[in-house]
Amino acid sequence: QSSPEYTHAPCVPDSDINIFNSADPNSPRYIGRHPGTAFMEMQFYPPGWVPRPAGNSCDATRWCAALNIDSLSIDHNHGLNNNADCRGAAGDEPVNFAYVTNSGVATSAANPLNPGRFNLDASKDLFMNSGDKLDVSMFDTSAGFKVDVQDLTTGHSGSMTASTGNGFAQVNFDPNATTCTASPYAFHPMYATSSPQTRVPWAAHSYNVSYSDEIGHFEYCNQVDAQGGNCTQSSTPSDPPATDSDDYGCYTSDQSTRIRIGGCPGADGDFDGPAYQTSWPGTIGKQVIDGRYNPTPIRFTSPLYRAVQGGAANYERVGFETDLPRIELATTPPCDRDTGNGCVDPPAGVQFYPFFTTGRLADGTCTWQEGGAAIPGTTRDLGGSSTAEFGGLLRLFYPGPGFHPVYRYNDFRRILTSNPCPQAVPRA
Repeated sequence: QSSPEYTHAPCVPDSDINIFNSADPNSPRYIGRHPGTAFMEMQFYPPGWVPRPAGNSCDATRWCAALNIDSLSIDHNHGLNNNADCRGAAGDEPVNFAYVTNSGVATSAANPLNPGRFNLDASKDLFMNSGDKLDVSMFDTSAGFKVDVQDLTTGHSGSMTASTGNGFAQVNFDPNATTCTASPYAFHPMYATSSPQTRVPWAAHSYNVSYSDEIGHFEYCNQVDAQGGNCTQSSTPSDPPATDSDDYGCYTSDQSTRIRIGGCPGADGDFDGPAYQTSWPGTIGKQVIDGRYNPTPIRFTSPLYRAVQGGAANYERVGFETDLPRIELATTPPCDRDTGNGCVDPPAGVQFYPFFTTGRLADGTCTWQEGGAAIPGTTRDLGGSSTAEFGGLLRLFYPGPGFHPVYRYNDFRRILTSNPCPQAVPRA
């Protein structure tokens, strides 16, 4: 049960019969008739700061990962929200959450109504080291969608399946109810392919199979009014002397597990935090110098998919997308998502906005890397800037009240005609 809440009838999993991407209300494939859709994110969390669930770290030195599945409890066709009890208990965007564990068994039910799902269990959750090489697989099973992580450096592994056995559930959409309830639910992939047509009909992003580095969730802070509260004293020149409205959820340095800095992991709506400075790999200008002074980048290979008949294969095309218009609300001028006015890439006020380039490992494997254009070993800069790489404004349509679509500029998007970084396909 998720937006657009047109029907709660079970859909056919792993099938393009679920593509409803027409803006015509008279079409049987009108987007407002789309089966309820959730947004799956398999997330990795870095080490060294305030421990989860309050902060964003699982350990002082090691990474962890979790399977997140977000739904949206809004009937866009009629402009209805879920009942007040559900909105208070789970919000408008209920989140199923389970850490990737060594055994594949959730340590606490992933149910959006279970507050204990965010608590760590160091004896059961999978941990990884910085610099480890990972093999990540995502696929459907009869029990539910599954993620599998193989740490090729340490030999450790873990998994998580979006099954009823692991406590995954959907919050029931019942605007007239007085008590919030959830029903056990096994999540499965909506579509059989990945293309511009296979959208989540309520999401700002238009993509499906993707990699995303969710930056902009940290600003430095020296003092707080309470741990987890508001910042009362900024610590860097990049932040104005008077703290911003986005400086919330903040902690002082003594709460950190390792890196002794105070900060706020909320949304950085004015783009003045460290993620938007020239501290990324590849930003010095010359590869030789950059390799001496900047960190090495995150690297990942293009995903492979398994065809219905045959083995693994590369995707034919690659696209680049950033949802900057959706979050440029506090810039000067702000982005007007109805007209596109004031929506810019890079955002107003930033020193730098990262983008993706390609490189090669010693064995010849093509990899994607994140930062600037001067990362040592770069083979393609794909435009050499965020403006060139992410392309122009994208106007998307969404279900609207009275079965009439609404249009928004939520993204910059550029789709290539090919895949510039194919991966070697393993033999069957």
